[in-house]
Amino acid sequence: MKDDARAEHVLRLEGVERRYGDLVVLMPSDFTLRRGETAALLGPSGSGKSSLLHIAGLLERPSAGEVVIDGVATTELSDSARTRLRRDTLGFVYQFHHLLPEFSAVGNVALPQLIAGRSRKIAEQEAARILGALGLGERLHHQPGQLSGGEQQRTAIARAIANRPKLLLADEPTGNLDPKTADKVLDELLGLVRSEGLAALIATHDARLARRLDRIVVIRDQRLVEASRETALG
Repeated sequence: MKDDARAEHVLRLEGVERRYGDLVVLMPSDFTLRRGETAALLGPSGSGKSSLLHIAGLLERPSAGEVVIDGVATTELSDSARTRLRRDTLGFVYQFHHLLPEFSAVGNVALPQLIAGRSRKIAEQEAARILGALGLGERLHHQPGQLSGGEQQRTAIARAIANRPKLLLADEPTGNLDPKTADKVLDELLGLVRSEGLAALIATHDARLARRLDRIVVIRDQRLVEASRETALG
């Protein structure tokens, strides 16, 4: 059931923690992200950034605490209800694009829309629109192997927002790109996030990316804490 008092936040973590047996990955932590807000998630390798994104993205359940997505408390939801909420509300971008090699760029971006029940015509029109906004209007019918690394990652970004999610979760989205390509992909990613009115939580080691987001949060001593730019980036 939707909690209207929480609905202004697209993402709310309340006392969330994660343990694997005796191994503590995340101590009880709170976090909120509002509509249209972007936040960088920082922390050294192995600090738990990916685990936190998986929890926020309903791919893992926390060991304790509550995850609220667009006003919906998820702890007691069934797996099928979590899957529907993830499909309808969340978009994911990873360091590696994970595109399906047998599909064109349009096909890859249309696919999640088809799964959600859109017609092929509407799905392909929307895919073409988003890819065009990302500078890929002339590459719509190329397969991933015919695209550059930056073009592949932009296609993955288009796929992530194809179902118009309210929250984008990204794990090192420019980490596999050279600096020049990373800057271009970042420009287009942030432009699209803001034009579509998404909230975004982006795990990154890239200080240039972090500086361009609204907020910075850091996993420090196994807790998620808010940080100033000066403290986090020096």
